[in-house]
Amino acid sequence: MKDLFSVAAKTALVTGGSRGIGLMIARGLVEAGARVYISSRKADVCERVAAELSEFGECFALPADCSTEQGCNGLAAELAGREKELNILVNNAGANWGAPMEDFPDSGWDKVLALNVKAVFQLTRALVPQLEAAARKGDPARVINTGSIDGLKPPMLDTFSYSASKAAVHHLTRVLAKKLAAKNITVNAIAPGPFESKMMEVTLESFGEAIIASCPMGRIGEPEDMAGVAIYLASRAGAYVTGVVIPVDGGISTTT
Repeated sequence: MKDLFSVAAKTALVTGGSRGIGLMIARGLVEAGARVYISSRKADVCERVAAELSEFGECFALPADCSTEQGCNGLAAELAGREKELNILVNNAGANWGAPMEDFPDSGWDKVLALNVKAVFQLTRALVPQLEAAARKGDPARVINTGSIDGLKPPMLDTFSYSASKAAVHHLTRVLAKKLAAKNITVNAIAPGPFESKMMEVTLESFGEAIIASCPMGRIGEPEDMAGVAIYLASRAGAYVTGVVIPVDGGISTTT
């Protein structure tokens, strides 16, 4: 039982790992003994956060812009130059856009869908060789995608492309799970509810009390809540789970 939730000595890549949900997952994996690479668009921030996380274990920066296929392929090549095997890929990098329906621009769709959906497919595809090399009998390689409860139910704000993109991530997760199972790679998604992050900052400032009141658990998420689910999916405990979307939202999407 002591090894059931262990990720010690596993190698992980977390995109968008310098802040928010990605940072929560990255820190949890580092503290649990994994060798973690974090990626984000801003190189200086990525390097600084990696240095901070290195106080708790092994963490390295791989700055990249995953909003383009070239960026995804470049990140995959950079990782492949350092690691022959990748046990855990966390596709977390994402973008949001809010505007009234009558004013919602094409650019709000293009930016969000490129990073939230296309990049998940492109980076996963590019890293299949490293994931397959890491897979072992009874211990598959893992892909963990960050979805959202806004992809499970209509959002309260006018974030049309974001909610649509996260619903797409959830279904892409199922499609990739079916496709990659033969290669001994599992693919699952986490659908966070309200957590403290830069993306949620304005929403929590404006509607924080209402959001907490609507949550059956009566609070917003803590970093340990997110890290715990990711570690479960990445460990032996989650080895027989694939194609699922796990809401981590205190019951907001599952009880109302």
